[in-house]
Amino acid sequence: MTTYMNTLVGQVTAVRPGLFSATLNEDNDGNLSKVMSNGERTPVGQPGSYLAITQKGIRVLAMVTEMVEQDIIEPSSNLPGRRNVRQRTIKLIPLGEINSGGIFENGVKNYPVAGAEVHAVSEDDIKSIFVKFRSQGYSLGKLSTHSTLDVCFDPATLFGRHCAILGQSGAGKSWAVANIIQRAVKVMPNAHIILLDLHGEYAWKDRDGKQHYAFDENVVRHIDARDLEMPYWLMTFAELVDLLIDRSDDNASTQIAFLRDSVHDLRNKANKGLGISHLTVDSPVYFSLDALYSYFEEANKMTTNFGKEKGPLAGQFDQFLMRLQSRMNDVRYNFMLKPSHRTSSDSLVGLLRDFVGLGEPKRQITVIDLSTVPFDVRPTVTSQIGRLAFEFNYWNPHYRDFPILLVCEEAHAYIPRDNDPRYEGTRQSMQRIAREGRKYGVGLVVVSQRPNELSETVLAQCNTFICLRLTNPDDQAYVRNLVPEAERDLIEVLSSLGRGEALAMGQAVPLPTRLQFNKPNPVPNSSDVDFYNQWITGLKDLDVDDIVDRWRHQNRMKS
Repeated sequence: MTTYMNTLVGQVTAVRPGLFSATLNEDNDGNLSKVMSNGERTPVGQPGSYLAITQKGIRVLAMVTEMVEQDIIEPSSNLPGRRNVRQRTIKLIPLGEINSGGIFENGVKNYPVAGAEVHAVSEDDIKSIFVKFRSQGYSLGKLSTHSTLDVCFDPATLFGRHCAILGQSGAGKSWAVANIIQRAVKVMPNAHIILLDLHGEYAWKDRDGKQHYAFDENVVRHIDARDLEMPYWLMTFAELVDLLIDRSDDNASTQIAFLRDSVHDLRNKANKGLGISHLTVDSPVYFSLDALYSYFEEANKMTTNFGKEKGPLAGQFDQFLMRLQSRMNDVRYNFMLKPSHRTSSDSLVGLLRDFVGLGEPKRQITVIDLSTVPFDVRPTVTSQIGRLAFEFNYWNPHYRDFPILLVCEEAHAYIPRDNDPRYEGTRQSMQRIAREGRKYGVGLVVVSQRPNELSETVLAQCNTFICLRLTNPDDQAYVRNLVPEAERDLIEVLSSLGRGEALAMGQAVPLPTRLQFNKPNPVPNSSDVDFYNQWITGLKDLDVDDIVDRWRHQNRMKS
């Protein structure tokens, strides 16, 4: 008969600092003991479930990561000799200790030894563990092994000490992001969140032209990056180099040096009336791009000896001038290179108010839609957004009272791990936030389906990891090296997670936790296209003229 009341389920057979092994007890029929989970009696040893190891006052809470069945040889009681017996063995990751008062404490100071008893953990025990952050009311989902128990995160740590949301395509990252932000503005009505939306998932129009949002319209302001206008003159020198100079050009170093001197001179000339005595090459003040072009053009044509000889820079700026002229003539870049509204240094105030949600109307969430921005300048635009978020609070004397969260969807696309010079500016901006942002009230959430391609510096500064399904071995290995050594074996569970299910690790949760995220309401536009049903009942014809018109106008949101 299967045991229900007795909590003893096995014995420890091996102890290492970050890993225990134990054998499970069976009844005469070979059945395992059962515990209550999600309202049903289920066999012990389910991956992701919790067990307690007890021995002489020591009570260590551990998570099951693996169960195997193996042959062992033991003496036979009825026949001479020995017999083969099948034995179920589990691996356990120690998470912390439960003290004499029933309070869970992270970390293990007192280790049991082989022979210690393994006991089932009651729902009351689990409730006592997850009560740690419950008073803040920031619940994001349910325990996968106990669907009646809420999982509450510490929002101060989750946002203030940076977070990474990692998972392959289709694992539920967008749902997790929408759920996290929806809950944040509900629990914390004065939140200030900037979301970089690369694919138009958080605001979109259906086939009938009706506008939809992934957030309540009373809390969100959706801005097309082109309408926001991130003008060239707001860029730092490093960002201007990324935008205007081809580093593979043989004359790139000369172009960079001349660009530095020219931009510095133009910023000073155009802003004498501001009364600033020490403008730098990075100062956020207006200068004329046409004037910059003229500087390079004149130097490129300069002659000496009364026109008989070429000047020292003649011919070295041919590629630069062609690159700049090409972009100035391309209407896709008008929002950056030919802004309509941000045409003076005074316009910076309005941009920043829109940027952090203080424009009209004021909103807690600002979604910046980058889906309409050309791929080759997305890194530059995201770099500006990240830098402006940091600079805003760096110079804000009330930064402690006005924390800002920057959520970076598809972060690997513009904060890559390698040293590709095209992304140098954006990588520096985001890495600066990762290293210093928490000191000035700027939090960072990076979302990626390819953690192996994401900046190692940024990920190393994240104190909480929310890992959805990851099946790529390289990505699993990369994540394993990012988390504390005691939790690395937990990464094995990532390939078996369901949609919207995650393993949360780090300082924002009381212990490594397998949870099912709540379904966001409303949901983002991130669901997969249903090929089967659409190929049965879908459209039989399309307005191709409209498709061509949208393409030519570079406007996917067109009504």
